[in-house]
Amino acid sequence: MTSTTAGDARSTDTQWTDLKAHWQELADLGGIGSLLGWDQSTYLPSGAAAGRARQQSLLSRMVHARATDADYGRLLDAVQGRGDLSPAQTRMVALARKNFEEATRFPAEFVAAWSQHGGESYSAWTTARPDNDFTRMVPYLEKSLDFSRQAAAYFPEFGDPMDYFIDRSDEGMTAAQVGEVFSKLREALVPLADAVIGAAPPRTDFLHRHYPAATQLAFGEAVIRDYGYDFTRGRQDLTHHPFMTRLGGADVRITTRVKENDLGEALYSTLHEAGHALYEQGVSGEFLGTPIGGGVSAGVHESQSRLWENLVGRSRAFWAAYFGKFRDAFPEQLSDVSEDEMHRAVNTVARSLIRTDADELTYNLHVITRYELERELLGGTLAVRDLNDAWHAAYERNLGLRAPNDVNGALQDVHWYFGSIGGAFQGYTLGNVLSAQFYAAAEKANPGLEDDIARADFSRLHGWLRKHVYAPGGLYQPAELVERATGQPMTVEPYLKYLREKYGELYALS
Repeated sequence: MTSTTAGDARSTDTQWTDLKAHWQELADLGGIGSLLGWDQSTYLPSGAAAGRARQQSLLSRMVHARATDADYGRLLDAVQGRGDLSPAQTRMVALARKNFEEATRFPAEFVAAWSQHGGESYSAWTTARPDNDFTRMVPYLEKSLDFSRQAAAYFPEFGDPMDYFIDRSDEGMTAAQVGEVFSKLREALVPLADAVIGAAPPRTDFLHRHYPAATQLAFGEAVIRDYGYDFTRGRQDLTHHPFMTRLGGADVRITTRVKENDLGEALYSTLHEAGHALYEQGVSGEFLGTPIGGGVSAGVHESQSRLWENLVGRSRAFWAAYFGKFRDAFPEQLSDVSEDEMHRAVNTVARSLIRTDADELTYNLHVITRYELERELLGGTLAVRDLNDAWHAAYERNLGLRAPNDVNGALQDVHWYFGSIGGAFQGYTLGNVLSAQFYAAAEKANPGLEDDIARADFSRLHGWLRKHVYAPGGLYQPAELVERATGQPMTVEPYLKYLREKYGELYALS
């Protein structure tokens, strides 16, 4: 009996060791894919695009083969039936099983073709956008839509194709739930934005003076060091459309873009992507290389970029801490500017065409516009060839504006040009909602956070977030993580309270 028990223990230990090794291999292959994508978005020579697309296609086939390996499936079966798993191990196996079942439904040829198309589409977008040529992208988008519909069709249990794509990025959410959130926000934010836009605007002329790129970048990097971003485990580079990516367990990189006549472009792109990176750098080391070794959902991830960009980076306390240093960095450009004028300027509310440049009050209207267009494309009520016209009509309806060109129209966001359409945008608004909910919970647990921020001391805020949001990684489903961290399910009320109080004060609304 003793010998048999010892043998069983060795067997189960070996099973778990083999499973972790397989997960680490999948994570490493994913990191290699991220490295190829990071290079494509930063340093890849324009003439090398075709070769990179082939490499990405080859890698996707390798990943798919390992992710659908029959022995791996049998190992999951054996481990899933055990009764001695910890809660973390149980969640790891459950997510691995979900990922395995998803991967096995996709034929390898489909995965490879989809990946190669994504690389080709992105490369085409990088030239079509500066050339202001949406027509060039129509065949790519038509192919992307076809791939997306095929992918959703492999999962008929999702009656709405959008439900499939939302669940991939925001596990447990549905199009109906997203629509309910959007409806509440639209009802509350449209009149608030109208009231603010109708008030006297702040002075903003100084934001568009000449600010050397190198100085802008250095200042932004100094701020995110204060935030807690670890440059020994990351770096920042320039790209067309800023993003964060994990290339390995200890390699979490960010990108930004800079305009020498726009003071906010580089700073707030840097703060935004650093928020994503703080999340990834804060995931518990014991979870790295496993299915729960990263951010739990697009919405929770976006909550961190928006929290550090907006609730911290656009606050009065932030500028109390940094305005003097900012003016030291740009003494000539800011010689006639006060701290209050800077704070008001970076919180200007105005109808605009660019989502990433939008203020907090109108930003969600940009997201809702894109989300609704995605639903129409997937549902077959909008043809790709008509997307540009539909974009213009939606912007006139939702924001009262019409883009003068394709660059600021349907070519604006990179998301649709990676080869997939669906579920790309709702996470931004969910993140806005959650950013205020997480911050309110952190503030309740740590009274006086604004005083900390005014001293450029982010240790209590970062520490609370690291413990309650970052460290768990994907240990809990998104809804459970939110409730554990804040004591309540996701709600729009803290977000609306934050916006009403902030902009009511800034614009002297009654």
